[in-house]
Amino acid sequence: MIKRIETDTPVDPAAEETQAFLDSLPEIKPGQSFRFACHPRVACFNACCRDLNMPLAPYDVLRLRHELGMSSEDFIGFHTKVGQYPNGYPVLYLKMDNGPERTCPFLSPAGCSVYPGRSAACRTYPLGRATREDDNGALLEQYFLVQEPHCLGFSENKDWTTDTWLQDQELIEYNRLSDRYMHLMAKQQRTGYPLAQKHATLCTLAFYQLDRFDGFLQSVGVMDRLVMTEEEKQRVLDDETARLEFAFDWIELVLYGTNDRLTIKE
Repeated sequence: MIKRIETDTPVDPAAEETQAFLDSLPEIKPGQSFRFACHPRVACFNACCRDLNMPLAPYDVLRLRHELGMSSEDFIGFHTKVGQYPNGYPVLYLKMDNGPERTCPFLSPAGCSVYPGRSAACRTYPLGRATREDDNGALLEQYFLVQEPHCLGFSENKDWTTDTWLQDQELIEYNRLSDRYMHLMAKQQRTGYPLAQKHATLCTLAFYQLDRFDGFLQSVGVMDRLVMTEEEKQRVLDDETARLEFAFDWIELVLYGTNDRLTIKE
């Protein structure tokens, strides 16, 4: 999952390098087809699961945690490195194994051991996705074909468009929730200064530690100060995906003073 946000403020050099790589690739237009398949009978199977620098979006962490049956504290401690984007927002990177090949920790001889909960980046490959917001805040996206020399999946007899690939890989929800986070980061970048550390810490709790965030919401009565029905409040407490969506809305309201879905009680 590769993202681009246009901004006048400095960006991560690694993101610039990624964007330069994307710009060197052929763009896949809507409706245009490409041929690809990956399965154990392809000779290079599992070769792309090594030496990765993979950021994990909040929804990636939610799905991987659930697949592994882990708490956020254990998952972050065992499987991630914690960092920050230049705009101050937190980011988690998947921690590779320490061997010379830096193999994904979830790779097994049979393939991905967490396949139902695999990250958006794994689902999107062999496509690269770039997004930006226009002057009105509308999301624009492009797709590129990442046709690496070692990959033999492009010789397989299976045709796709970007739409059919997104549906097959169940990426619609991943992309939608990832774009919610990117929207917040774009707003911060437009301010011209990084997020305060106390706010970054709050965002880490709200986005990446959803199994602890519900306790925070209840202990300080966050939802009682908002125009919400009891049913809406309970859904946030019962379902982590709903809690993540609420977290995006609430952080936007707290940090930037406005959100289309949340209103503070008078």
